[in-house]
Amino acid sequence: MMDEGGVPSIYEHKSQMEMRVNAMDGPPAEALGETASVHPLRAKYFRRFWIGATISLFGDQFYLVALPWLVLQLTGSGLALGTILMVAAIPRAVFMLIGGAASDRISPRRVMIATGIARTILVAAVAGLIYLHLLRLWHLYLLAGAFGFADAFSYPAAMALLPSLVSLDRLPAANALFGGSAQLSTTVGPAPAGWTVKRWGVAAAFAIDAVSFLFVIAALLMIPDPPATPAARRPSMGKAILEGLRYVAQDPPMRALVLMIAAMNFGVAGPLVIGLAAIGKQRFRSAAVFGILLSAMAGGGLVGTFLPAIFRRQRHRGLLLLGFSFAVGVGMAAIGFLHHVAAIAAVLALVGLGSGLVGVHLQAWFQARVERALLGRVLSVLMFAAVGLIPFSYVMAGALIQVNLTLMFVVSAAILLVVTAFAALNPTVRAID
Repeated sequence: MMDEGGVPSIYEHKSQMEMRVNAMDGPPAEALGETASVHPLRAKYFRRFWIGATISLFGDQFYLVALPWLVLQLTGSGLALGTILMVAAIPRAVFMLIGGAASDRISPRRVMIATGIARTILVAAVAGLIYLHLLRLWHLYLLAGAFGFADAFSYPAAMALLPSLVSLDRLPAANALFGGSAQLSTTVGPAPAGWTVKRWGVAAAFAIDAVSFLFVIAALLMIPDPPATPAARRPSMGKAILEGLRYVAQDPPMRALVLMIAAMNFGVAGPLVIGLAAIGKQRFRSAAVFGILLSAMAGGGLVGTFLPAIFRRQRHRGLLLLGFSFAVGVGMAAIGFLHHVAAIAAVLALVGLGSGLVGVHLQAWFQARVERALLGRVLSVLMFAAVGLIPFSYVMAGALIQVNLTLMFVVSAAILLVVTAFAALNPTVRAID
């Protein structure tokens, strides 16, 4: 059954997807010993994964506050911060499709354990170098590049693992819980992270992040591997990547959505990350203010993330995405001219609310729409769209902020509003349900 625009809704499409999943090698939740259609928190493997990931996400906030602050301390340059973030974003984008194919060929759980161990070692090493006063700027470039490489494998692996832990009709609730954890951690995490940096220094913040990785690793070790695709049926790595790209290219709504996400992230990612750090440093000279701004955006995101769990049959996702994109464009322009912490925080809270609401629905739409055997590859295309242009966004933001902080936010707003206008003219985007 189709909606008026000819696009299957996630709920109408679900029964077809359940038939496909049963024919695929990737297991539904029952294959991991769970009961079909129970609430995600009653599924023990999901619950373990969720608790471990939530603790790790909270620890990540200490890294996300400490790294920009450390770079600005060492260099005083927004451009240097932009290039370090770019070094992380390039391998993340370049290897993302390979990471998605690896999740389909090996095991998303094992991929996440390996990347978690690597991140623990890297962050702990940087904390030690800071404590011993041996840190140099090139160490941060190395850390950023290694993290970007790990992200390329762990991001699609996490998204591919989730549908094997809960039944398809519970994916929106499961995504809402994970999105809620992410938003809650970014709401409550940055302020204590900023206080930790102020009180004990950046080394302590990095050390806390390193310890937090151990919780998600432990959780993954207590989850069994889903049954793997038989080796005889696995395509080569190159062919596997092409299959994922072809799957997206042949689905008009999915193709349009991926292109819009790519353009939106180009306009917003760099200005938000670099701009908020610069606002804290230049306008208020406080790491705590930087943390408060991040918390405000995450607080709005927390509310937005849980709205899909309340309004479960949300429709018109394309229109929702367009409205969110327009609102963010206006908000980015406003941030450039505001000089009061409360006002900036209020705008960021509204931006976060829209981001949480849209993100949960679109992720569940992708997970339910895609055949299980191709899930890792197709989701890696989505993640590539989300991160592929971010290196250029960081460079753009870093260059513009050297000229003027307000100018950077105005350019970001203009890019987003232009993208929104073109997307609104596309009936495929408006018809996504």
